Amino acid sequence: MDRIRTEELSGAEIVVRCLQAEGVEYVFGYPGGAVLWIYDELFKQDKVRHVLVRHEQGAAHAADAYSRSSEKVGVCLVTSGPGLTNAVTGIATAYMDSIPMVIISGQVPTHAIGEDAFQECDAVGITRPCVKHNFLVKDIRDLAVTMKKAFHIATTGRPGPVLVDIPKDITAQRHEFHYPDSVAMRSYNPVTKGHAGQIRKAVALLQEAKRPMVYSGGGVILSNASAQLRELVKATGFPCTNTLMGLGGYPGTDAQFLGMLGMHGTYEANMAMQHCDVLIAIGARFDDRVIGNPKHFAQNLRKIIHLDIDPSSISKRVKVDVPIVGNIPDVLKEILRQLEAPKADQAARPDPLRAWWKQIDQWRGKDCLKYDRAAKIIKPQFVIEKLYEVTGGDAIITSDVGQHQMWAAQFYKFDQPRRWINSGGLGTMGFGLPAAMGAQLANPGATVACVTGESSIQMCLQELSTCKQYRLPVKIINLNNKYMGMVRQWQQFFHGNRYSESYMDALPDFVKLAEGYGHSGLLIDKPQDVEPALRQAFKRKQDLVFLDFLTDQTENVYPMIPGGKGITEMILSEEL
Repeated sequence: MDRIRTEELSGAEIVVRCLQAEGVEYVFGYPGGAVLWIYDELFKQDKVRHVLVRHEQGAAHAADAYSRSSEKVGVCLVTSGPGLTNAVTGIATAYMDSIPMVIISGQVPTHAIGEDAFQECDAVGITRPCVKHNFLVKDIRDLAVTMKKAFHIATTGRPGPVLVDIPKDITAQRHEFHYPDSVAMRSYNPVTKGHAGQIRKAVALLQEAKRPMVYSGGGVILSNASAQLRELVKATGFPCTNTLMGLGGYPGTDAQFLGMLGMHGTYEANMAMQHCDVLIAIGARFDDRVIGNPKHFAQNLRKIIHLDIDPSSISKRVKVDVPIVGNIPDVLKEILRQLEAPKADQAARPDPLRAWWKQIDQWRGKDCLKYDRAAKIIKPQFVIEKLYEVTGGDAIITSDVGQHQMWAAQFYKFDQPRRWINSGGLGTMGFGLPAAMGAQLANPGATVACVTGESSIQMCLQELSTCKQYRLPVKIINLNNKYMGMVRQWQQFFHGNRYSESYMDALPDFVKLAEGYGHSGLLIDKPQDVEPALRQAFKRKQDLVFLDFLTDQTENVYPMIPGGKGITEMILSEEL
């Protein structure tokens, strides 16, 4: 056996060698006593670069976005106790959105586990509900193979975060190092090949459809199936909608795209979802923010085809007619192959979808995203439209959570996958800025903008220091309405205009704050200054610029489906 592969190394050296073997470029982390041996080994090499964040939550978010904006695994490294618990929000964020990550956490020495030692916590127990899998390494002989299993589990099947908890004494012990080329686990064998009979049933339904609909989610992006999705939509002439997590999976500027669906989706997308006769769901899960009340959704009979890599997601909220478990690109390729066969026979027939598209165009006529373009105060939608225009639609956009997130999803047209980075499932405020860091490092030279609000940005504001240290030229688009905007909107609609604790009464001067961290800031309070400010900021390709836009405090996100209502029971904008 190769001598280099079997040399004796410390546990810390083994961890670093495993990261090198997996091609890891960056580790996002924060040092502490339980991981100092690992940090010492990182210091001694230059293949894996470490990014020092200012809070462990930022490490997890940055690693998450690094993965989302690339096709790589995000890695973060935290110490025991509060280091791990600080990272849990970021781990749960990645878990909800199925992001492949490996989290390495330090643990107290093995002899002290269970003794309430200094900075001890049950990392495995705490993270069990919010990881795809986790490991506690109690024997150095298991360390290398456990690291291999972690990367394998994180990236195969339905992806997700995997935690490896390593006691400090394990990192100091020594053992021969061998990193396996592959691993096999009897209890973990995800299905990848779609069932041939089910695919034939799906094709038959698609060929018979008079009112078809393609509904795609984040699974299309995670499985790199955007090309196959586009081919399917173009080959069939069907309308297509994306979930919040699926934006960019199909081009947002294409005529067959109906916009995002769901709670703040377009009128036409929601109506088409409800009134179609054949629905093909691809890499999506019919969650509550997409279809609203399942009983209302079930009122209209339709045939549903559901394609997903995760069998537990199928028929979980909505009973489907044709379930297909498999790797999305491969299944779509087979569907396309079978659809091609009858093409010649259908060429002379009248277009069976003409009436359906006529109906969709009538729904589009509602212009559900309209807003007052003549307003004397900055409208947040206007800022996003100008952001799209100034960046040519070619930026990577990260967001925090709230009204600004929905406006970004509605008004920035994503034509490519992995350009829209946001917390969809968990809805984590504070995600945007550290996510922008991870996306910038994964895509050097790319234009990266963080769309945020004055409430969300303060959750992980300390990462401005990280941006300075690593010279990350992200642009921060702060839609500042002095409210926790989405909370205020719900209080207006459902709580009698009682704005309990949703108004920010002591906001910082964001321009001075940015300057205090060594960056530049701009305050914009007039609509005519929006575009010039954006152009000025994006010309500064080497600098982080914080743009503080003072926006209309009363503006709401429309359309909106109230909680518990059906997908067609939308509140539309007031007449303007």
